[in-house]
Amino acid sequence: MTLRLYDSKQRALVDFVPLVAGKVGVYVCGPTVQSAPHIGHLRSALAYDQLRRWFSYSGYDVTFVRNVTDIDDKILINAAASGEEWWALAYRTELEFTAAYNAIGVLPPTYEPRATASIPEMIAIIERLVDAGHAYAAEDGSGDVYFDTVSWPQYGELTHQKLDDMASAADSEERGKHDVRDFALWKGHKEGEPLTAAWQSPWGAGRPGWHIECSAMSTKYLGTQFDIHGGGLDLRFPHHENELAQSHAAGDPFANYWLHNGLVSVVGQKMSKSLGNSVFASELIASARPLVLRYYLGANHYRSTLEFHDGALAEAEAALGRIEGFVERAVRRLEGTRFASETVELVPDEFREAMNDDLSVPQALGVLHETVRSGNAALDSEDFAEAARLLGQVYAMTSILGINPLDTQWSAGEASSMASALSSLVERLLEDREIARKARDFATADRIREELAQVGITIEDTSTGAHWSFDG
Repeated sequence: MTLRLYDSKQRALVDFVPLVAGKVGVYVCGPTVQSAPHIGHLRSALAYDQLRRWFSYSGYDVTFVRNVTDIDDKILINAAASGEEWWALAYRTELEFTAAYNAIGVLPPTYEPRATASIPEMIAIIERLVDAGHAYAAEDGSGDVYFDTVSWPQYGELTHQKLDDMASAADSEERGKHDVRDFALWKGHKEGEPLTAAWQSPWGAGRPGWHIECSAMSTKYLGTQFDIHGGGLDLRFPHHENELAQSHAAGDPFANYWLHNGLVSVVGQKMSKSLGNSVFASELIASARPLVLRYYLGANHYRSTLEFHDGALAEAEAALGRIEGFVERAVRRLEGTRFASETVELVPDEFREAMNDDLSVPQALGVLHETVRSGNAALDSEDFAEAARLLGQVYAMTSILGINPLDTQWSAGEASSMASALSSLVERLLEDREIARKARDFATADRIREELAQVGITIEDTSTGAHWSFDG
């Protein structure tokens, strides 16, 4: 079955045909590193991670590019408010995003370019647009350069809008524009902005507009024409619309397919900072096992809205528990038999059909859970050959979805969590012991020491306090 994807530009399910047989180039708009990541960022990254894994399993050589927008109006504003350098804020926040992606098993991209490393490529595209009559420098001495939307009749083709129906572009002041809907390609340096946030250009010192950044980075790493451009549904307009317009106007064929993942709602409301209902990645990661989070974040169809509500993670824990239970049981029952080496990691046809149908993960999970039920039935009847066959299918399906409970990354993560929990528990007991010693309650202090010793924890009293080590 041919892979079919929903192309936002065509507004239809279409057959995926790669530019080069056996290879696929994917560009996904990554984070603007202005503030801490939230659940929406994780959901989007995971959706394209699933797509990438499916391409790889299907035999494609995948080049996956996800950018980092590390220069932006909001980064400058937030850095000024926090009293730190803009680049320090950007890098610190970028590390938070990377840690969050790693926590839920999102594979690192093939390339992860920062916007500040592609300024020459952005300037080159802007120069081509100016030369072609599709961009102009503001005449007010600001150093701003704008895309001339009226000069490009196809403007609006991605979101199927007419220019007359569009609101003014809010990414810059309107004073130097020919038309209020024109958007900034280059922003001249303004008084009060840090000099480190300005680069030299033919139009004076300044920095790039948001939209030109992705046009430059995608084509720099994937070529002027590539297979797939992805991102969140909230980026379709104006960001992706503007990317498409400026890239085509500059003469680049650009992306063949446009994919957009759905957003996140919290108890029925769209998540937003203005509503104060953002669920931050750090909070989410602290609330459940990373493997559970990955299951939850990836269980919906990528184009649907993901609902976050009380009990959502408990439901994911229960569903994942059924998979883990079968895997653990099957491994234990097959151990020492000739069937243990007969597991073949191959997905069922129904799973393949679901994934090829616009990455229909809910249906694919249905196949996975049905396979788990059949596997348990095979173990109950001691049909070990069938159990081994089904275990191999479960391995294959969970590996593609990134939720294989035997993957070493999950055991390492859980071991780290257990070590942290053990440390907190021991430190608390040592505090209780110290309180007892100061109160001359030596019986309680000795009892705590003995209880810890019974589980392999040795206490050493020193002049700087009690120190412990685990000998188990």
